[in-house]
Amino acid sequence: MNFAEILLTAVGLSMDAFAVSVTDGLCCTNLRKRQSLRIGLCFGIFQGIMPLIGFFLGKAFESCITAFDHYIALILLGYIGGKMIYDAVQESRQDAPEAYELTVRTLLLQGIATSIDALAVGVSFAALANVNIFSAVAEIAVITCMLSLIGVRFGKKFGTKLGSRALLTGGIILVCLGMKIFIEHVFFS
Repeated sequence: MNFAEILLTAVGLSMDAFAVSVTDGLCCTNLRKRQSLRIGLCFGIFQGIMPLIGFFLGKAFESCITAFDHYIALILLGYIGGKMIYDAVQESRQDAPEAYELTVRTLLLQGIATSIDALAVGVSFAALANVNIFSAVAEIAVITCMLSLIGVRFGKKFGTKLGSRALLTGGIILVCLGMKIFIEHVFFS
């Protein structure tokens, strides 16, 4: 695979991470630059590690990985999004809504959920003879990190305009993203 093909693969893989980072920016109105960088790095690292793991697992386990990846993404994103929706409903009943805080646990779950497809891509890389896996995963990680940082910034900009509805909107986006991944794998693969 050449640089352009890997670049296109990286952009495609990073779209889930971009969408979740927009949601994080929407909901976490008090994010500082350091926390935004953590989001970008988390998504970039997971998107880089998963194809590497997939590559080394190889073709022998391809059917096992692709058979369950959409279920895992649906459960993780559904859980995180559902919790955000629940929190938004609870906050609407309070006089002063609390700020949504992105915990390390939630960020790690988001990183795993958005990078599961990258595991399958790594398995497909193992079947190709002309892939330098280390340069490919580095490119995927950097692209994902950059797009996630842009996503957080975009979300922060519009999160202040949405106000208290940002948490609800973010939760709905995550649940829909999980459902999209599931539907694509079940009906269109």
